[in-house]
Amino acid sequence: MALQVSHLNVVLRHQPDTRILKDVSFQLNKGEVFALVGESGSGKSMTSLSIMRLLPDALKITKGKIQQGDTNLFALTEQEMGTIRGKKIAMIFQDALTSLNPVQKVGDQIAETLKIHTQLAGDDIKKRAIQLFDEVGLPDPEKRVDWYPHQMSGGQQQRVMIAMALACEPDILLADEPTTALDVTIQKQILELVKKLTVSHKLAVLLITHDMGVVRETADRVGVMYKGEIIEEGSCDAFFENPQEEYSRRLINSLPDMDSYRPATDPAPLLKVDNLEVHFPVCKGLLQRVHDYTKAVNGISFSIAKGETLALVGESGCGKSTTGRAILNLEKATGGEIWYNNQKVNTFSRKEMLPLRKKIQVIFQSPYSSMNPRMTVGDIIEEGMISLKMGLSKAEREQRVESLLNRVQLEPEHRYRYPHEFSGGQRQRIAIARALAVEPDLIICDEPTSALDVSIRAEVMDLLLELQRELQVSYLFITHDLSIIPHLAHRVAVMQGGKIVEQGKTEDVLTNPQHDYTRNLLSAVPKVH
Repeated sequence: MALQVSHLNVVLRHQPDTRILKDVSFQLNKGEVFALVGESGSGKSMTSLSIMRLLPDALKITKGKIQQGDTNLFALTEQEMGTIRGKKIAMIFQDALTSLNPVQKVGDQIAETLKIHTQLAGDDIKKRAIQLFDEVGLPDPEKRVDWYPHQMSGGQQQRVMIAMALACEPDILLADEPTTALDVTIQKQILELVKKLTVSHKLAVLLITHDMGVVRETADRVGVMYKGEIIEEGSCDAFFENPQEEYSRRLINSLPDMDSYRPATDPAPLLKVDNLEVHFPVCKGLLQRVHDYTKAVNGISFSIAKGETLALVGESGCGKSTTGRAILNLEKATGGEIWYNNQKVNTFSRKEMLPLRKKIQVIFQSPYSSMNPRMTVGDIIEEGMISLKMGLSKAEREQRVESLLNRVQLEPEHRYRYPHEFSGGQRQRIAIARALAVEPDLIICDEPTSALDVSIRAEVMDLLLELQRELQVSYLFITHDLSIIPHLAHRVAVMQGGKIVEQGKTEDVLTNPQHDYTRNLLSAVPKVH
């Protein structure tokens, strides 16, 4: 046994009657993956933070014991705990961007861990960092070690976090949604790496995830969490073949149907992208002269009709998010044309673009970093209505905020809270409510369901479909999760290295892919059955 958690109780410091974790008990065995599943806000992340003794100040542990081998973690001083974190127990945090230092190169951040916990020094540290980046599938690892977090896509940032966690070859790995931001091929690579280390290094893994496909293919045992309690625990096979709790059955049954496709529509396009290019200069030397260009988007074309969903899929760093930002005029197009409602928008100034901000909205990939942490949820949702001059009175705006919170399965009183008080999945629902606030015609959805557990993901997808039926809103749905595409998209465009390699009706592309890259993506999707 590597880790034993016994009767762990966590409460709000100023409201001791509000229990976040209720008598949580489980054990992690060497050479085993234990998956902790449950809905957003059920206490999964709080369990892992309790093990690391990194709970926020607002929470406190009132009872329980966590034993790592012969060591009681709750009996250690903070300094002693510092020798455990990273070396004995490592953690992959849920939100990579907020967990990385924005002003430090990613290679230096890995070097910090290696300097503290290993005997490596000088060039050996850099070699080890490059080796780790290569293991987690980062392209050009020799260059990437000198990059800052903001220069990487969400999936690449997550891979840096995984490399940092694996750097010192820990005994126990706490993986909080480790593959959330990763495309299916890299997800498969990372999960295979974790499984390999589990066997070769007798690594004990606590895998917190909402992806049932990942659980099925990776876990040895499963624990189901609901409202701060573990309500069911057993082997992976037993869990999927005969779940004991109604809640467990609901989690499994909420998985998307991969065999049900939306029929393609063919009206006039609302958005038309023609031979779009977005190139970023690569500057070198003391004078920072332009040495080369990174061709993030390299001549792509597609269209989206009113009331239609186009799914844009591909690996992390292929240019999907850059395409979305270019349509929003947040990234300047190097070449090509973007037409919205017969207006060429890529040449618009910031002032000319302002009226279109109501018509084209966005749900960003990271719900936490795209919200002002000093604003309440109500103010965040209301801000667009005020700045884009919707002409509503204060009472009408307040009523609309309440209505939107209800639509995304949140409570009206949540409007008075701040973003940090919500789980990742709840924050994503707030981001969706904010996008809907100004009644747009087109929403660019950049991985909007990646942070959501399966049941909430199904609810959000149903909500997006319902809004599409009611309001004829169009979606550019950027995703790496191919399992949700049949349920959601009319058409699919597959992107690789800045180019679209295949596009067509969803059923045609997913059942009869023409390009090798599409076939590779589909073969990497984890399956429950």
